[in-house]
Amino acid sequence: MNTLVLWDIDGTLTLSGGAGMRALQAALKREFGVDRALHDIDYAGRTDRHIIRQIFGKIALTDDEGNLARFLEAYLTELPRELGNPGSRVLPGIHAALTALAARADFFQALLTGNIERGARIKLGHHGLSHFFSFGAFADDSQFRNELGPVALRRARELLGVEFPPERIFVIGDTPHDIECGKIIGAKTIAVATGQHSEEELRAHHPFAVFPDLGDTAAFLRTIGAR
Repeated sequence: MNTLVLWDIDGTLTLSGGAGMRALQAALKREFGVDRALHDIDYAGRTDRHIIRQIFGKIALTDDEGNLARFLEAYLTELPRELGNPGSRVLPGIHAALTALAARADFFQALLTGNIERGARIKLGHHGLSHFFSFGAFADDSQFRNELGPVALRRARELLGVEFPPERIFVIGDTPHDIECGKIIGAKTIAVATGQHSEEELRAHHPFAVFPDLGDTAAFLRTIGAR
């Protein structure tokens, strides 16, 4: 039976070593002349568009599509440089898991991420992971994460010509928002404690499974029926 695996990026596939936050700060200063720390912004599990609108609210900048586009373009310019830091890395077991699933004709992988697509491609390309994902759902599609799951399923049907039953859809992420997003579409959610949330915190949201990380690739593959 065909299976769809939808992956989050930040804190799930990779860690950026704070590159995203620094790129946002640099973009804010470069484009709008505002120099302030953004540590009080709620990033985890949020979309880029939602995060930027939080920033606009903090600094009383007009929240319109023009300013949003300017901010995003500046952010995308700053991001590649910021990713070149020692803390930017692929998380344990990810290469092995992606490679194993890519070798299966009955498993399909896509992205379900709060990044805008160009930002997602920059992050994944930096770590040599972009080729595993031909499509996905991104912040370009909606600023609300819970609206991205249906987009991912629609694209899967359109591009693959496959109808995936809910029990054969897995959403992999590191935050309660990822778990909620997966449940919205009836998917089985797998939480990994590789971001800001502990295994205990993630279990409180009742995912299908929780892992400390995906270093035990065989256990992960068994959980999704790939072994």
